[in-house]
Amino acid sequence: AEGGAIGLVREGDIVEIDIPNRTVNVLVSDAEMAARRAEQDKLGWKPVHPRKRKVTTALKAYAALVTSAAKGAVRDTKAIDKLWN
Repeated sequence: AEGGAIGLVREGDIVEIDIPNRTVNVLVSDAEMAARRAEQDKLGWKPVHPRKRKVTTALKAYAALVTSAAKGAVRDTKAIDKLWN
């Protein structure tokens, strides 16, 4: 997790999706977002209860070679090259 604004969205917030400009914005004031961030920082950003699930070898391999969701969750060819060089 990147600690971005998506973790601060609450029910009822208006979310603006601008496809041509490839942006997603929460239409909440900067002051409100700062207050939410401070509140979440106090609580911590980790899940309260970790999910119990089996992660396949294929998914582990993908996870090792993919960028974060904030960077598009695409395969990182530089990471692949590092494995073979």
